[in-house]
Amino acid sequence: MQLVWRALATGLFISYLPTKVIKFKKNTGAGFLGTLWGIPLVLIAPQDPVLYLLYMLLFWVLAVWVCKKVKFKGYTGHDNPKIVIDEMAGYVTAMAFLPRTWPYLVAAFVLFRTFDTLKPSFVKTFDRLENAFGIVFDDVSAGLLANILIQICIIFLRQG
Repeated sequence: MQLVWRALATGLFISYLPTKVIKFKKNTGAGFLGTLWGIPLVLIAPQDPVLYLLYMLLFWVLAVWVCKKVKFKGYTGHDNPKIVIDEMAGYVTAMAFLPRTWPYLVAAFVLFRTFDTLKPSFVKTFDRLENAFGIVFDDVSAGLLANILIQICIIFLRQG
């Protein structure tokens, strides 16, 4: 069963690729690849806003549950860089209630990765929690910030 949890947590083992390709750096790019996995998750999500909300909430629950269950030998920290289901949850959040067109997909991707990397105080609050909820919700909060910023831009563009 641990193999199933690890497959889900690592985006079907995609987070192992960077260490295979870039030998001199540890886990470089795993979060980026995990976020890329978020794109198909958004594209297959329901179009109806209420159903998307339900989809997103269920994905958050799944992500926290997987993070509680998965174990990695030899890793003692709380947020293993090989876990990328949290990036997927963050990107699904970043794209909530937005059109699924390439400009929005790219904007959400860039903003989410920026907030996830820089960890503004709102995001860092969750990052400090040393449990599965913290692992997932620092990325969800980064996705929420990205989404809010895009929604604000949409409002200003419609007015101008």
